[in-house]
Amino acid sequence: MTDRERMDRILSFKDVDKIPNYELGCWGQTIERWYNEGLPRDVVYWNWFEGEPFFHISKRGFACINPHMIPPFEYEVLEETERYMVARNIHGVVTKALKEGTVRGSRMSMDQYISFPVTDRKSFNEIKKRYNPFSPVRYPLWWDQWVNIWRKRDYPLCLLSNATFGLYSRLREWVGTENLSYLFYDDPVLVEEMIEFNTEFLLNLLEKALTEVQFDYFNFFEDFAGKGGPLISPRIFKKFFLPYYKKIIERFKKAGIKHFWLDSDGDVRVLIPLIIEAGITCIWPMEQAADMDPVKLRKEYGNSIAFAGGIDKREIAKGKKEIEKELSDKILPLLDKGGYIPHLDHTFPPEISYNNFLYYLEIKEKLLSGK
Repeated sequence: MTDRERMDRILSFKDVDKIPNYELGCWGQTIERWYNEGLPRDVVYWNWFEGEPFFHISKRGFACINPHMIPPFEYEVLEETERYMVARNIHGVVTKALKEGTVRGSRMSMDQYISFPVTDRKSFNEIKKRYNPFSPVRYPLWWDQWVNIWRKRDYPLCLLSNATFGLYSRLREWVGTENLSYLFYDDPVLVEEMIEFNTEFLLNLLEKALTEVQFDYFNFFEDFAGKGGPLISPRIFKKFFLPYYKKIIERFKKAGIKHFWLDSDGDVRVLIPLIIEAGITCIWPMEQAADMDPVKLRKEYGNSIAFAGGIDKREIAKGKKEIEKELSDKILPLLDKGGYIPHLDHTFPPEISYNNFLYYLEIKEKLLSGK
């Protein structure tokens, strides 16, 4: 089987010769630790979403169409000390970031969010000017050549690159989590206007791609949950987001896309029935600190939705026995049932040694091949 066939079949709950081997990537601090522990510096390609031959990570492709602000805000440092920096990023968001411990762009703590570009309808109307879906620079310069390459591919192809579009995450990017939580109640009409604008922007942006390429899947990047549950209630999901998920997925299905992923950290369990109703076919990365256990959820939802991820990073950091148990407990119960692609429940943190990582890959690869 090809990588493309394997992804399609496993997500469709069909037999495969081996399960695809995917991983997300590493913290910058992890990369430096592994170099110091023996990882060769000249062999690894760190964009693991597209595959990694040195670690036998399976290949995927992504259509890198730009759905972000054009033009973006100019990056501007507003204040800087030895410990922190306050800056406005290209999305117009002002953050305070701790400089200590930063490695390869990975910070040791979350930034503090200070202000956002959308505060009312007037500022929303200004932001809209940066989202012309027909801007010619949104498609890669070599788009036509990529179209020809993709027609002969043997790997799965995702419409857009990873973590680039979501109905909730785009609003959070504009307004901020706390402000948006109030806005659902204070100005629901404005919220719906923003979601509708995002939907129409996306559909207009991608119409060219849908008519020229046969894509395999689309990923909604949302991150709308924490350890204690989702940041929106089922009622809010159903009222504001469900119709627009359905509209997007209906158009994509007509273009032949079969699989629709939803990317969210945290505990989204209470939303899963509505996520299924929306047309989502796979949830990932199944954070274990939030009790997103793929084995338990498979018993509850059967073949109505697939899962990817779900391997507890905390267990992989401990030792060989814990690695063997974690992989066996998650993979073996689901190996013959399909609908599950196991990988770490996020990127590899610096607590995981290089030796533990190699042993994790060794055991995982054996299990994925049915050994």
